[in-house]
Amino acid sequence: MYRLTSSLSKFAGHNIKRYNVLDTSRCAMLSSTSVLNSNTNDGEPNFLEMVSIYAQNAHAITLKRLLEKKPAPGKKQEDPTVREKHIKGILDIIKPTNTALSVSFPLKRDNGDIVIIEGYRAQHSHHRLPCKGGIRYAADVNMDEVKALAMLMTFKCAVVDVPFGGAKGGVAIHKPDYSDNEIEKITRRFTLELARKGFIGPGIDVPAPDMGTGEREMSWMADTFAMTLGYGNMNAAGCVTGKPISQGGIHGRTAATGRGLYHGVNNFINNEHYMKMINLEPGLKGKTFIVQGFGNVGLHACRYLNRYGAKCVGIIEHDGSIKNPNGIDPKELEDYKLANGTIRGFPNAVDTNEDLMIAKCDILVPAANERQITMKNAPFIQAKIIAEGANGPTTPGADKILQSRKILVIPDLYINAGGVTVSYFEWLKNINHVSYGRLTWKYEEESNYHLLDSVQESLQRHFNTGIPITPTDSFKKKIRGASEKDIVHSGLEFTMERSANRIMKCAQEYDLGLDIRAAAYVVALEKIFNTYSDAGLTLV
Repeated sequence: MYRLTSSLSKFAGHNIKRYNVLDTSRCAMLSSTSVLNSNTNDGEPNFLEMVSIYAQNAHAITLKRLLEKKPAPGKKQEDPTVREKHIKGILDIIKPTNTALSVSFPLKRDNGDIVIIEGYRAQHSHHRLPCKGGIRYAADVNMDEVKALAMLMTFKCAVVDVPFGGAKGGVAIHKPDYSDNEIEKITRRFTLELARKGFIGPGIDVPAPDMGTGEREMSWMADTFAMTLGYGNMNAAGCVTGKPISQGGIHGRTAATGRGLYHGVNNFINNEHYMKMINLEPGLKGKTFIVQGFGNVGLHACRYLNRYGAKCVGIIEHDGSIKNPNGIDPKELEDYKLANGTIRGFPNAVDTNEDLMIAKCDILVPAANERQITMKNAPFIQAKIIAEGANGPTTPGADKILQSRKILVIPDLYINAGGVTVSYFEWLKNINHVSYGRLTWKYEEESNYHLLDSVQESLQRHFNTGIPITPTDSFKKKIRGASEKDIVHSGLEFTMERSANRIMKCAQEYDLGLDIRAAAYVVALEKIFNTYSDAGLTLV
């Protein structure tokens, strides 16, 4: 059973006119009453409405910014009214979800029962192809959530200069209730459903891991695609990313989102301008942090922050929290959780009923689900920096409160973009059919040895005596040149640094203060606008 929708008339399938956009010169932040129009129990917007509000707030700034720009030299001056209509029209095109697919299919369980499985895939934007976004397995996943995540992916890709349109997918199951055999059957059947409707392919739509999925599920999807729609397609391996290395994956993908979060925090925490605004000394060393969610993102964020001098003083999980003011070792905790299935009882920390979301620390990393920081707990948060490792952890009302309290929120569409950045590297590897570094390793090694010999020979001629040149241990490790892992890490660090600088410049140029989220959305919207505009978009 299929339900396929396509819309350009609504903002991601929702009419958001009931939200008032105020104070456009200062990012048009929501008033405290505008978030009360909602269908959620806590009176705040749901996830899809949240992303829509954030994007709509940035829309006004982007429109003003584009209208102020002068035409390029040699380009014909347009009539101001026509130009404004053209800009508004393109910005409106960016708003809705382009295409969404809902599927239902039967599953025969191991015990013989037959159940119906629901799956979803949304492609928010086709301004660049392929579309890109993860597949999550969660009992509460629904079309609205998938649309919200797809919209966020569009902006996320744009802000870090990854040339993909945004997409997202999900299957509504509670994964622990299903055997490995059943999960494989669900994954392969869902892939077939996507293939039959043109929602997967290396040049069309490229899924990736998300909550509840990983390398195993991605390898099943790649294999199913290669045996069906992708048969004979030499680029078939590029239909998904996040695969095992042996199946065309890339070194560094598993840790990419957490590593990207570290780079994002590092870029902002070393910026004197922003540290002065929140009254915090620049530099990561010695800073304390708390992580909510010790899954893939939280674990690797914890590892990298700890490795570079910060101290983890608390971990929050769905079944309990632990704390240790003297620091928690991420590797020890990872080993304990793998052995015991929980962080509770970890011997080098104490279990606590304390709400660590509002505990004292320098950096709070929400790396679990959306809507974790709300108007209810935002007034009590003591962290100076919030690094949004999860998608949509902060509601618009809470965001306004945090800014008023001089708390720096580094937004999700920038700081957790490490995963899609490295996914892009994997996709490039798949369609280029060569591992990074393979063509240059031997050449780099020989070049470096020739360089050492040249230096030694020059010194000997100058001093007329033998002077041995002994390479250091660190040079010996790099003498062969960059490995795939080195290239991935370097590319990720460069991407996060360049994107951070662009966001900071935008925030300061438009006097947005601590509203880094609005600056990131404006940067993304302008890039998407330029893609449409430069392509000479014709409206019909």
